[in-house]
This record gives sequence, C-alpha cells and structure tokens, in this order.
Amino acid sequence: MQYFEDIPVGRTNSFGRYEVTREEVLDFASKYDPQGFHLDDEAAAKTHFGRISASGWHTCAMTMAMLVENMQNNRQAGLGSPGIDNLRWMKPVFPGDVLRCETTVIEKRRSRSRPEMGIFKSQIRVFNQNDEPVLEMVSNGLVQVRDPDAPIADG
Repeated sequence: MQYFEDIPVGRTNSFGRYEVTREEVLDFASKYDPQGFHLDDEAAAKTHFGRISASGWHTCAMTMAMLVENMQNNRQAGLGSPGIDNLRWMKPVFPGDVLRCETTVIEKRRSRSRPEMGIFKSQIRVFNQNDEPVLEMVSNGLVQVRDPDAPIADG
C-alpha cells in the first residue's frame, strides 16, 4: 500500500489510455451538457470546433476514470479529494481521440487537524494522441498516513 510518506514531491507519473467514442460523447452531453456542438453534427460544424466535441466536464470524467485506475493499480491509500484548482480546457476533445494523463506531485503536507491523513497537490495534464495538452488542473488529494502518531514536521 502506498501511503503519504511514500509520495515524493517532484515525482512524475505517466499513465492511462482512454479512447473517446462518439456514442459516449453524445450520451454524456445529452445528460449533462446538452449544447448543440456536443450533440449535433450540423450545429457543431458552424462553430469554432468544426465538429462534435466532448464536453469539458466529460473530459474531466474521463480523466477521473484514468486517475482512479492508476490509484488502484498502484494501491494508493487514497481518502478522496477536497477539490481541484485552476481547471483549464486547453483544446477540444473529439470522438476518436485517445487520451492519457501525466501527473507531477508539486507539494504535500500532513494535516494538523486530522493527523491520520496527508494532503498533496498534483499538477495533472491530459494529452491527446498527438501529445497536445487538452486539460490541465491541480488536484488536491487526501491520502492515509502510515503512522498517525508520528510527529508532524513544521514547514
């Protein structure tokens, strides 16, 4: 199991493979983001997208699927997340794209109010099959501390 103490600041990890299908783009958009450029070929052709594109929120959901699979494969003692910072959709995602993730741990600290958990921030970037960034955000993760009784270091 990978605990807070096992996560070094500066570590970069590349992982994931998510094939974006037209059916999934249409299904997600019809439920959660029913705008024409996500649902209708003709309407999308008249926009700067030029064709149907995935909702940015769908891109976030696909990213989350890759993140969770990676956490499970690496047996991380994850405890959820209090949120994300600085979410940006850099380029549209289209049916047929293949996405992958890259994460870099940028800081971490023990929780003073909950000594059994640590908090770490990761820069997350998602790329398409052409290595073009399509999404960028900072994720705030909570992870179990191996020894909650160990003193919390200052700084």
